[in-house]
Amino acid sequence: MMDCLLPKIAAGDPTAVDTFLKRHSHMVWGLARRFCRSAEDAEDATQEIFVDVWKSAARYDAAHGSEVTFLMTIARRRLIDRARRAGRRPAAELLEDAGTIAAAPHKDRAELHDEVQRAQQALSQLRPEQREVLDLALGQGRTHQEISAAIGIPLGTVKSHARRGLIRLREMLGVEAPPTTPSSDGGAS
Repeated sequence: MMDCLLPKIAAGDPTAVDTFLKRHSHMVWGLARRFCRSAEDAEDATQEIFVDVWKSAARYDAAHGSEVTFLMTIARRRLIDRARRAGRRPAAELLEDAGTIAAAPHKDRAELHDEVQRAQQALSQLRPEQREVLDLALGQGRTHQEISAAIGIPLGTVKSHARRGLIRLREMLGVEAPPTTPSSDGGAS
């Protein structure tokens, strides 16, 4: 079990801040990248989220959920607020199939925590190459081309691993595939 850092952050421990950032920044960046239209916006949003976490660290209660649940709840709320202020909906251009990660808008912490645990369990059951590609795409916000360059496999193989991994996750989590429209299935693959 990882050391609980939010109480230390609330007490002003700078090493806890550094450790927390190293531990969770990739996850927040990945979420911010899916909500924001540019990498610069995602960087700004990520900084705002962590500042808000530092300000809110004293409110953290382990009885209500994990640090990750606390962090991601703040992150999601701030990103939604940011998108509303900008007068637009969150962008999902980085995902081939954004319907696979859509969440219901009103979930309590316990339900969200349970869903995160189920998703992590399902991810751990994927083939290693699928898990690696999805971690880079969903966890770090990388494009398929960036993943191809980073791990040294062809772009088509990256896309295949991502697609098959998402299909397998849907099956394990009992999520139906979003309907396809005739125009999006126009015969060219």
